[in-house]
Amino acid sequence: MRELVFVHLLGASVWVGGHLLLLLRVFPKAWQSRDVAAIRAFEQSYEKLGIPALLLQIISGLWLASLWLPPAQWLGDSPFAALIRMKLACLLATALLGAHARLRLIPRLNPDNLGWLGVHIAAITLVSLGFVWAGLSFRVS
Repeated sequence: MRELVFVHLLGASVWVGGHLLLLLRVFPKAWQSRDVAAIRAFEQSYEKLGIPALLLQIISGLWLASLWLPPAQWLGDSPFAALIRMKLACLLATALLGAHARLRLIPRLNPDNLGWLGVHIAAITLVSLGFVWAGLSFRVS
């Protein structure tokens, strides 16, 4: 189980770290200069590492959740069931935000709608931090 947790944390480090970097370093500079190319360049570069990291998290996360609690009990009243549901809610939010970014925001990105992308980046970063919070709660609850 230790190896599985390590793999999960490695994926989380890449996923959350990339979004924090985007929110705190890349986006503010792009916003200030209205540089859409900087956002596109980061997105294209990060996607090659970020998407595999997310897939690694999904696979290892579902595996870990099934070790903590059988899937038939994920809707139950236990604290672990609530944490699993929180992680699944974060996964759903990530999928929805990702699809929205990929299908609507990135293809139409221009200096005039860069602010909407900033809101999106903040939202996905907060969801990513929610993943971390819920994961930490498995170990400290």
